[in-house]
Amino acid sequence: MKAVLNPEAVLAKYPQSLPRYTSYPPANHFQMQGGLALREDFTAAVNVAPAISAYIHIPYCDRLCWFCGCHTKQTLRYDPVHTYVTALIREIGLWQQKLSRRPRLSRLHLGGGSPSLLQPDDLKRLRSALDATFEIDGGTEVSLELDPSDVRDGSIQGFVDFGMTRASIGVQDFDPVVQEAINRPQGYDVTRSLVVALRAAGIKSINIDALYGLPLQTMERLQKTITQVIEIAPDRIALFGYAHVPWIKPHQKMIRDEDLPDTRQRFAQSRTAAQMITDAGYEALGIDHFALPTDNLAIAANEGRLNRNFQGYTDDEADILLPLGPSSIGRFADGYVQNEPATGQYIAKVEAGQIPFTRGIALTADDKMRGWVIERLMCDYAFGFSELAERFGPRSQGLVELAERIAHEDRDGLCEVSDGLFKIEPGAWPFARIVAARFDAWLELAPRQYSKAV
Repeated sequence: MKAVLNPEAVLAKYPQSLPRYTSYPPANHFQMQGGLALREDFTAAVNVAPAISAYIHIPYCDRLCWFCGCHTKQTLRYDPVHTYVTALIREIGLWQQKLSRRPRLSRLHLGGGSPSLLQPDDLKRLRSALDATFEIDGGTEVSLELDPSDVRDGSIQGFVDFGMTRASIGVQDFDPVVQEAINRPQGYDVTRSLVVALRAAGIKSINIDALYGLPLQTMERLQKTITQVIEIAPDRIALFGYAHVPWIKPHQKMIRDEDLPDTRQRFAQSRTAAQMITDAGYEALGIDHFALPTDNLAIAANEGRLNRNFQGYTDDEADILLPLGPSSIGRFADGYVQNEPATGQYIAKVEAGQIPFTRGIALTADDKMRGWVIERLMCDYAFGFSELAERFGPRSQGLVELAERIAHEDRDGLCEVSDGLFKIEPGAWPFARIVAARFDAWLELAPRQYSKAV
């Protein structure tokens, strides 16, 4: 007889903090100098790949939001940003020297920080450097993260000239009380006006990020924000749980612990918001993304092509992610590499002619196998034993036995094995991170502090 899922019991029983599994092993297990050890292997992989993706990090904002977990710093002057773009172009030039050809970019994502801080002239310089090193064509998705407060006269045309095809706008919460608590003033009207202007400029794909679990965020405030987000009618909505990690991001100490909703309140917020979004016609993808049925991400999910990386869910099928800018993380079949996180040291390295890899990790055969299982659970809520065996051979039998044992011992209604599939029960999809963690060997070997599991 199957166990009946009791969310309250699950929340009480399992760890309250777990990795988000945007990589396996998670980035906090990367090793110092591990990126340097993988530099030649990574370069060789880029040289032969039919297509790659690239992530460019812009580590500056004109204000520091207290909820932010990103690698960024505040600047009220543009000079440091301009200097940084020059260093970024230098890093791209170093790759041009190392590569024997111009690899095609399937995806190019600018994150931050605030890429929308970049002025049109610097965007032109950056695009010229990219064109000299990579092939960017009509099939390349170029996405930028935008802060409406950064957008000025000429900004949108600059983004379009750069080649932007998709915009991602952070909203978090429209309620002024919550905004004051996170130091993020951003009105509904200015956000909606930006979306209208982007549509008029020909940008066909727009994503909005909203958060639950924020300080002073009541259910009523969250519901109003989600209603307003739906009114804006983005193509995609990302509904993230606020990650309160002040031991990693000291500025989060500006947020009082007593102002945060507890685990049960967070769970209720996430389920209510998700229901509102799906009731509005969006399809739920993975643990925290939603897309209109006509959106490429929804189509990829329905065709079993949804993947997960450091930006969340994606339909990108490139095996290699090239990191550009400080703290950026790269991926290839045999491991992960990460650039020097401190902006000043990053600039010094590239000015000295060095690819600025520092941290990283080489993947074992077991890492690759477990990483595939965890990614499938995070994307599809299931994985097949036959596909696991096809990909990884006889060594996969140990994971099959683990999966069968996990399902057999489950008393919480989280998962089952049937027809050669390990499956998370539909009602337990919000707990996908909890189930995925059962396959995480690194979690047992070296426990760390993570964000809330829900």
